[in-house]
Amino acid sequence: MPFIPHTETDIREMLDAIGAESIDELFDEIPESLRIEGLEGVPSALNEMQVTRLMHERAAQDRDALSFIGAGAYEHHIPALVWQLTTRGEYYSAYTPYQAEASQGTLQVIYEYQSMIASLTGMEVSNASLYDGASAVAEAALMAVRANRKSKSRRVVFAGGTSRTYQKVAQAIAGTQGLLFDESPLDPARGIADPEQFLAGDEPPVAVVIQQPNFLGNLEDVDALTDAAHAVGALVIAVVNPTSLALIRPPGEWGEKGADIVCGEGQPLGVPLSSGGPYFGFMTTRAALVRQLPGRIVGRTVDVDGKPGFTLTLQAREQHIRRSKATSNICTNQGLMVTAATMYLAVLGEEGLARVAAASHRQTQKLVSALTSVRGVECAYDTPFFHEAVLRLDRPAADVLARLAEHDVLGGLDLGVDHPELGNALLVCATETKTDEDIERYRALLAEVMNEQGSLASAG
Repeated sequence: MPFIPHTETDIREMLDAIGAESIDELFDEIPESLRIEGLEGVPSALNEMQVTRLMHERAAQDRDALSFIGAGAYEHHIPALVWQLTTRGEYYSAYTPYQAEASQGTLQVIYEYQSMIASLTGMEVSNASLYDGASAVAEAALMAVRANRKSKSRRVVFAGGTSRTYQKVAQAIAGTQGLLFDESPLDPARGIADPEQFLAGDEPPVAVVIQQPNFLGNLEDVDALTDAAHAVGALVIAVVNPTSLALIRPPGEWGEKGADIVCGEGQPLGVPLSSGGPYFGFMTTRAALVRQLPGRIVGRTVDVDGKPGFTLTLQAREQHIRRSKATSNICTNQGLMVTAATMYLAVLGEEGLARVAAASHRQTQKLVSALTSVRGVECAYDTPFFHEAVLRLDRPAADVLARLAEHDVLGGLDLGVDHPELGNALLVCATETKTDEDIERYRALLAEVMNEQGSLASAG
């Protein structure tokens, strides 16, 4: 429905009815030091025609560039069927399944999604998704503290290769609830966590977070890290790229006992890159920990006539019980994105997803080989990777990326912001969408830019 603001007369009548002189008087408990006079940077109101023009101008800024950026958001081919079905009215408008008898379609989609994600991660139980991968890590840390009752610690250790963005989000969400976060050192020669230094410190952690592949694209020694964590009584939280699980062992099979909680970003599963979202987070766990799993769970059951049906189960959420005893304050899941992911996985199947993963790995190998043939570019690590790798340049990466962008090539992520210790480092990515011609275009342009900048430096 349209938004209809209150008129000045409406406001005056409401204030008179409650005996207040002004709206400011309603909020007089807020200290003066916390109040602001206005919102800097927020432009003046626009009319409908101006807003339409502005939005067209903003949309035009999304150029059709050739992108080799990954870093947690990946460009994959999405079969046309996926969003043709997902945006049908019965899926597109379906929201939250509070009334099971009226929400069987929505509940079945979520149940199928849970089954697929649990199978993909090698775990026993999945929830109905979360907001995104970063907040899923924070929720997993909180869950680990609740579940690991043998430990009195509230210290969570991130393996050194875990996304710094995920770490910041976890700190912002869970750090305010008494959790303490540490990061283990990264082996500078291999770009992965060193199992011998992984758990350094006086106090054994309540949980550890291991990203596989890690943010730098490298494959961690997950068996050694998982067993080391379990040996000191810590739970293992795995953060994974779902596409990679079509090729590499799932977290449920790490080490002797497997990971305890698995989470990650579901965007690679049929969700397009759309200027920053929306995404969705996934989370799975062992059956023994299911009562600490945040968010919704859809179960399959039978009705009074013995017919199969679906319903929400274990609804330990803030709407149903006291918030202090709820497993989280998650109010909804990213239902539409989950629907798309379910369609995507159903269309591709096990073999199709494996082909996507294999093609992504193969094209990344070709990309690294091509780019490191350019003078001034070398591979930072001699470590197995999936579909991302770190390259070192002989000059600032930001300058090179700026020149590449002028030619509509997004050459990767400058690691100087979050990983300044790596020097002039660039994270590059390829998926099955990158052809041999795309890679050659990048290589030729990079060679041109490197030679051009080298000539300018010599002239200077």
